[in-house]
Amino acid sequence: MAQHSFIKMSNDTLVPANPAARDFLHSKIKCGDVLSADFKKARNPRFHRKYFALLNLGYEYWEPTGGTISPEEKELVRGYVKFLAYYTDNDDALQSAADVYLDEIAQKRARNISATKSFDAFRYWVVEQSGHYETFEMPDGSLRRVAKSISFAKMDDLAFGELYKATLDVLWNFILFRKFSTQQAAENAAAQLLDFT
Repeated sequence: MAQHSFIKMSNDTLVPANPAARDFLHSKIKCGDVLSADFKKARNPRFHRKYFALLNLGYEYWEPTGGTISPEEKELVRGYVKFLAYYTDNDDALQSAADVYLDEIAQKRARNISATKSFDAFRYWVVEQSGHYETFEMPDGSLRRVAKSISFAKMDDLAFGELYKATLDVLWNFILFRKFSTQQAAENAAAQLLDFT
């Protein structure tokens, strides 16, 4: 079955959006024929390219450490920092010290690990971290989070915009804050990448 695009005009008529749609109407459809179709509004492909430019920016600045510090270990250290901060006035200093400590441990553990970068794995991780995932229970009782699809066909513009903002937040919090002074500066860099594509 053919897929064709049309543009709505001011007088509520649909006109072919490209030569293929025009040829289809001219050669296959007679005046008075009734057409039946499932319509959906096409998303702006520039927004999709903008999203992937942001992902590429994060990917280029990310250096894998081999997953040497588990989320549970980070949570334990950060929980202890909060506990200590409750009794002192040095919350920022304690958090900075904890981050330095975790980085040093990660570097020590990573010396014997050869981590490989994978854009697809990175992309799935970012989508999952941004909250766009489904949770499945496995036969052993464990829960597994799986990133949702970000294809045009499965997400409207509003949801895609929310994903973009959540993705920017994730990339900023984990990677880009080390390289850029503000989120806007990171977005500007992604926009420059977009101009080259």
